[in-house]
Amino acid sequence: MEILMPEPQIYVERTLAIIKPDVIDKEEEIEDLILRSGFHIIQKRKLQLSPEQCSNFYAEQFEQVFFPNLTAYMISGPIVAMVLARNFAVSYWKELLGPSNSLRARITHPHSLRALYGTDELRNGLHGSLSISSAEREIRFMFPEAILEPVPTGQRARDYLNLYVKPTLLAGLTALCKEKPADPMIWLADWLIEHNPNKPKLQYHISQEEHR
Repeated sequence: MEILMPEPQIYVERTLAIIKPDVIDKEEEIEDLILRSGFHIIQKRKLQLSPEQCSNFYAEQFEQVFFPNLTAYMISGPIVAMVLARNFAVSYWKELLGPSNSLRARITHPHSLRALYGTDELRNGLHGSLSISSAEREIRFMFPEAILEPVPTGQRARDYLNLYVKPTLLAGLTALCKEKPADPMIWLADWLIEHNPNKPKLQYHISQEEHR
């Protein structure tokens, strides 16, 4: 009997995470929890928001009664903005964060990040995008240089692999056999980085912290 296997597809999703001013001293600890939860940190920057930038970022909440306090909170010190990637990144990050009200999070989701690092309803320690569309908008806001291209799936993914990945990998393996380096894995990784045909467009890296 023939067993039909599902066609392989590539699913990668990105979301924005922000470590807010009052927990900036927990940056390394929070990043470790993020990585151990299956996320990749593909971009990162530390910055200080101005009142205008904060208003633009939270424009959808402008008419809310808590908006002035939210602005004061977010501009009170530096923040760390990160682009996180994994399958279903938006929903998994929201789940890891827990409810926006840290007091409620301690009751209903005691192991969530906001329960662990938040203080109250306003000062909840961390931010996460609510949807894929808001993630795209927020990533462009925090990382204007980011290239957000749709990730190919199905036949488009196979075409991309055949056109770009397989020829480069084959050339690299051929060069590896000729070179016979002492550490083949490191040598091949360096060779692929150097000969990557899309090198100028690579966005999957952790950038150096920068201050604005």
